[in-house]
Amino acid sequence: MLVAFSTQDTQKLKIVAGSMRDAFGVQNDSRYSGIIENDGLPTRGKVKNTEHVNPELSTSKPSPGDVTRDEGINTKEDREFALASASLRQALQDMPEIAELSKNVMFEETNKGLNLEIMDQDGRPMFADGAKSPLERTRLLLQRLAVPLRATPLRISIVGHTSTGLMPQRSDYNGWDLSSDRANAVRQILEREGLPSAHIFAVTGKADTQPLFPDDPSIAANRRVTITLMRENPTLPPGLKP
Repeated sequence: MLVAFSTQDTQKLKIVAGSMRDAFGVQNDSRYSGIIENDGLPTRGKVKNTEHVNPELSTSKPSPGDVTRDEGINTKEDREFALASASLRQALQDMPEIAELSKNVMFEETNKGLNLEIMDQDGRPMFADGAKSPLERTRLLLQRLAVPLRATPLRISIVGHTSTGLMPQRSDYNGWDLSSDRANAVRQILEREGLPSAHIFAVTGKADTQPLFPDDPSIAANRRVTITLMRENPTLPPGLKP
């Protein structure tokens, strides 16, 4: 108050400013614990998507003005991925009629994207033994998942897996054939539910070469179909150049 009403003297103002700085201190660096983007998705670091930001992990860089155009593009892509993955999880929560399937579904986020593992459990398979077509409860699950999958421009890959010890029903049909056929059956169901074929990146079978539980490759949970929501740039329409 005294400083505001007194006659301004440059030398006196410097003295007062120095006294206030000594008394209260000055924060030279700005620290950001999160930047709220559209749709309420928090971000941090180089504007990467995250659900929660620990104050201990807050950083003074980058400031909002330091975000480049490329980083802005990445933010949009990350937001699309986050919204799609959240929609997939919500789709499962909205299925009380088959709530028991929660033990047959596992989410795992990797650098490549979000893996949705639809796997067998002891006494509760998702495919009949040796069959390439899914059971009815599996079909209902896939029909529900098709809704958020067709609403996003992001592509998906579908990979079938078997466990070790598979006893083929005939000599010319083995784990490679069965895992490929199951992945393709999942693709067909999703496309019948409206998923554009352009959203399919790959449909493959891996037999028993990539067990979910390597320490016990024969257990039921290794028999699964993996739907991966891919973290990538949306594909461009034919003839359209960036």
